[in-house]
Amino acid sequence: MTTVAAVDLGATSGRVIVGRVGPRQLDTETVARFPNDPVRLADGLHWNLVGMYGSVLTGLREALREHPDIASVGVDSWAVDYGLIARSRLLGEPFHYRDERAAAGVEAVHARHPHADLFARNGLQFLPFNTLYQFAAEDPELLGIADHALLIPDLIGYWLTGQARTERTNASTTGLLRADTGEWDAELLESLGIPARILAPLIAPGETLGTISGGAAEVLVARSAVTAVGSHDTASAVVAVPMTSPDAAYISCGTWGLVGVEVERPVLTDAAREAGFTNEGGVDGRVRLLRNVMGLWILSEAVRGWQREGHAIDLPTLLDSAEEITAPVAVFDVDDARFLPPGDMPRRIADWCEEHGVPAPRTRAEFARSIIESLAQAFADTAHDAARVGGVDLRVIHIVGGGALNELLCQRTADRSGVPVLAGPVEATALGNILVQARATGILSGSLESLRDLVALTHQPRRHQPRA
Repeated sequence: MTTVAAVDLGATSGRVIVGRVGPRQLDTETVARFPNDPVRLADGLHWNLVGMYGSVLTGLREALREHPDIASVGVDSWAVDYGLIARSRLLGEPFHYRDERAAAGVEAVHARHPHADLFARNGLQFLPFNTLYQFAAEDPELLGIADHALLIPDLIGYWLTGQARTERTNASTTGLLRADTGEWDAELLESLGIPARILAPLIAPGETLGTISGGAAEVLVARSAVTAVGSHDTASAVVAVPMTSPDAAYISCGTWGLVGVEVERPVLTDAAREAGFTNEGGVDGRVRLLRNVMGLWILSEAVRGWQREGHAIDLPTLLDSAEEITAPVAVFDVDDARFLPPGDMPRRIADWCEEHGVPAPRTRAEFARSIIESLAQAFADTAHDAARVGGVDLRVIHIVGGGALNELLCQRTADRSGVPVLAGPVEATALGNILVQARATGILSGSLESLRDLVALTHQPRRHQPRA
């Protein structure tokens, strides 16, 4: 048996989770949980990454106090955002991907490379916050003096070890990695005026980044290994999807809903591009053919808005009330751009309904049910689209992440898709992180399928049969 620690950073909160792994054992213990609250500064919306790193160290210190035999640490987070480093110093807090600045970057990039050209190179769906657009909107002086541009988990790894590397699954989300070669696109970087020297050498999941050193070692009084995992949180989550058949789609559901299938090589067809699919790197060289759907962000932001108005909202009670609604509710386009930034979600939903001649929800329960039905329809449609584009005979949909706890969402996704939904595990991202580390230590071996067999053995999912 081996013991490892997963640092799992989400868009709303972070966790440090200890995993104890053996050939038939996969146990986890959450030793720290902390909020991830963005801050709005004079120049825009930023992550408080220095504060989050302090929480990471506090969590790791507690993990090491309780489990001094921790052999390895792995870090995963959301994608696309980065910090600039010059002379080992962070050049300001990283921008948040929901900040409006990237719009100018989209215009600058597409003036040279239309999306069809970019898709042929990087295989990514158009998302206005992808890293290459953020780079195009970056202060040229900062890019000129930076030594490194590191994605969020790579930046945490750099602070822990002093080693600057970019993990491949997360690199694949930047728009600057070629889909055919898996290497940085030097020609595109030159065309966009992005200095290639700031992009760190690539590292694959399972490789050792380094050992805890420097100031981190002084704080943690430890020199555990830091292992590269699927540092894009969805890449780690897909490792822990208990798929026992290739005829499956997955939905990693949290702030975002990442809906797709796993394939052996990128799908760079016009059909994939026109359907809005992206090809992102997975562990062991797999490809995650998926589409980003807005996810539970809409519901969470609606709840926050009601709370700001002074209403006490208990989410389980709200969802129970939503489930009791029998009359039809509005099904809206969750991927409409108006739902991307923070703000008044109920007002935006009502505006969408008015523009499309659809009766708007009136009560909070009706708004919640409308959001659930709209997400379920988007998930169902996207799962079928992914199967069609990826050549998969869809027979089951797995929902992992926080959305697996939402029984109404899981059931309505089954109903609207017409195929069974298997819900769980909830902590799939941390489990995938832990499994890759455990395999790197040698306690586990074999393919992704063997790792998923262990998940299925130890974390049996909940089944939702489609209803007429």
